[in-house]
Amino acid sequence: MKILIVDDERDVEDLFRQKLRKEIRSGTLELEFAFSAKQALEILASENPPKVVYVFSDINMPGMSGLEMLDIIKEKFPKIQVSMISAYGDEANYKKAMESGAKEFYTKPVNFENLKKEIAEITQLNL
Repeated sequence: MKILIVDDERDVEDLFRQKLRKEIRSGTLELEFAFSAKQALEILASENPPKVVYVFSDINMPGMSGLEMLDIIKEKFPKIQVSMISAYGDEANYKKAMESGAKEFYTKPVNFENLKKEIAEITQLNL
């Protein structure tokens, strides 16, 4: 299963590859990374239908925010599950994300055990 991680901080890629290395090595999970909301939407639009089944995105990014991207994903790719993450657990972002169709809302630092459970639920695999 392919998941897309969206964050403008490039060091996030190393962190996710390290924390999910067992799932990646086994072939259970394939990770793709985008460093802007615009790049993420281009990746999703490059395949019809997209192979990505889950998007995990930061909210606060330069240019288009993760919340703006969420609205577009839900409109163009309604079957893709999306969870949002923010360094700030403020109520306004949480409410907007959930109203826009986010599956979950995380605050940094990422709780990878909870994330693995969510991915397993989405992909119906036992990670």
